Amino acid sequence: MSDAHVREPTRRLQRLATRPALRTLATLPLDAVAAAAAWFAAFLLRFNLEIPDPELASATRALLWVVPVQLAALWVVGVYRGLWRYSGLQDLKTLALGAVVGAVVVGAGVYMLQVPLVPRSVLILDPILLVVLLGGLRIGYRVFFEHKTFRLRRSAAKPVLVLGAGDAGTRLVRALEGSAEWRVAGLLDDDPAKKGRRILGVPVLGTIAEVAERAASVDAEHVVIAMPVAAPSVRRRAADLAAGAGLQVLTVPAFDDLISGRVAISQLRQVEIEDLLGRDPVTLDTAGLSDFLGGKTVLVTGAGGSIGAELCRQIARFAPARLVLFELSEFALYELEQELSRRFPDLALACVVGDAKNPVRVGATFAAHEPEIVFHAAAYKHVPLMEDANAWEAVRNNTLGTYVTAAAAAKHGARAFVLISTDKAVNPANVMGASKRLAEMVCLALQRQHATKFVVVRFGNVLGSTGSVIPKFRRQIAEGGPVTVTHPDMMRYFMSIPEAAQLVLQAGLMGRGGEIFVLDMGDPVRIVDLARELIHLSGADEDEIGIVYTGVRPGEKLFEELLADGEATLATPHPKVRITRARLGEDERWLRRLVAWLESADALTGPEVRLALKAWVPEYRPANEQATNVLPLERRAGTP
Repeated sequence: MSDAHVREPTRRLQRLATRPALRTLATLPLDAVAAAAAWFAAFLLRFNLEIPDPELASATRALLWVVPVQLAALWVVGVYRGLWRYSGLQDLKTLALGAVVGAVVVGAGVYMLQVPLVPRSVLILDPILLVVLLGGLRIGYRVFFEHKTFRLRRSAAKPVLVLGAGDAGTRLVRALEGSAEWRVAGLLDDDPAKKGRRILGVPVLGTIAEVAERAASVDAEHVVIAMPVAAPSVRRRAADLAAGAGLQVLTVPAFDDLISGRVAISQLRQVEIEDLLGRDPVTLDTAGLSDFLGGKTVLVTGAGGSIGAELCRQIARFAPARLVLFELSEFALYELEQELSRRFPDLALACVVGDAKNPVRVGATFAAHEPEIVFHAAAYKHVPLMEDANAWEAVRNNTLGTYVTAAAAAKHGARAFVLISTDKAVNPANVMGASKRLAEMVCLALQRQHATKFVVVRFGNVLGSTGSVIPKFRRQIAEGGPVTVTHPDMMRYFMSIPEAAQLVLQAGLMGRGGEIFVLDMGDPVRIVDLARELIHLSGADEDEIGIVYTGVRPGEKLFEELLADGEATLATPHPKVRITRARLGEDERWLRRLVAWLESADALTGPEVRLALKAWVPEYRPANEQATNVLPLERRAGTP
């Protein structure tokens, strides 16, 4: 006999078993027994558990018609249309209604038929007991069914240890209670008072330093770092201990994402380098930024880039009247427009495809929307790529684009223009840095001529931004290595994209015009240390994925600076933002000469651009003239 002949009768039986009529037929006998039990229980309670013989005989005779009446009442009100496995409050309400209807009919029957020896108290107690028994049957079945389902799901769930038994750990345990993927086998915390305690039934097994042995004891291969507000050094230690034990390390979402409600704490993810090199959360002047941005038309150039897009997300939180997205890449603009429309459905958006160097397009955009606040993030930023063959494009885009946009902002009466600059503009050693320094000088020169407040904000590298080293390292690790690092002593300042964008907004709020704000970048980080950390987070070690040194690339410095020679900073009301004592901007004549050079039709070669930049930017010193960078490092593998 074929499998098809066997399966078809089986399917028929399954269909019959799931029909509502058959489920009701299976339920009626149970309900009949429960109704009979409720009827006799009411007599027992009325007579203190000793029913006299005459009353017992009367109760037995009446049972023959009382039970059918009660079942019929339950049928009429719809009790039998419900499924026991999903029984809830609404089902209990329907059950109570059916019991009341049945009690009324039974009481009327007792009166009309003059049934003897049925006390009035029995007619009141019977429907109450009927609801208790029938409701208990249904709720008990639901509890049994859910417990059985839960046991089955939990048996397939992967055991996991949670590092951190604080508020976040507790919330995570609660969120994962019904998870089919994860089963919290224990918590670890360095607070000695918590050891041996239980949190929502889950034991605190020991300290974070014991992660290796505790994971082995519960057969866990994964750990979750549930310390979103802990210091980065604490999270890094926990990740290092877990990774050193060969465990897969996950973490909960960032604190800002949790409090904003964008994600749930149960949305576990891989630990990123940002989690370990991150800094304390940024405290913003929310009231001040609401006044600065709320109800205003705000324009962001380079809106589709890493910094520009995050600026747009942060600005959208403060409910501007309109957010104008100015971007050269059509696809990047489309992606951002889709995201913002989804996340901020009430936000008025204007999407403009355009080149910041094009005065006609920029002028038309300013005339159409009249932005009050402008953030200029459009720039070419890749140092080696912009150093030689593309040097002239870098200068025109970064400097001329800044001039065109800033001049349009001044002409159309914008209140503030904020230039996103870089630490590479300090004592620049490459064309990109020199072009950004020249853009700073343009803003300071315009400040002397216009009422618009021109503000410059400098910061270093941003973790995970387009073209940055972190995505490159991740890609190399995914491909099996090796990870390429230019020099063992190469160091950079880093901050996260959201932190950079938030501090740019804060600096824009504080600016009075003509200032250069410097963001607190913390301590510089060795690039090779980043590479090692990413290798460990991937679950590998340097024996499996090696590190290869390739030599310093054109235009690169080993160390970046945030202040030029002779510059000093002053404190501001915000602890992470300082202001430089910048020299006065150049005069109008200097600016006209610069613009004429930038608008010249002839494209310049890389050497010609570098030669000209030395005249325009006195502190510019090409990297190939600096002794610390001219000696190429011999290509070698391994670690120093």
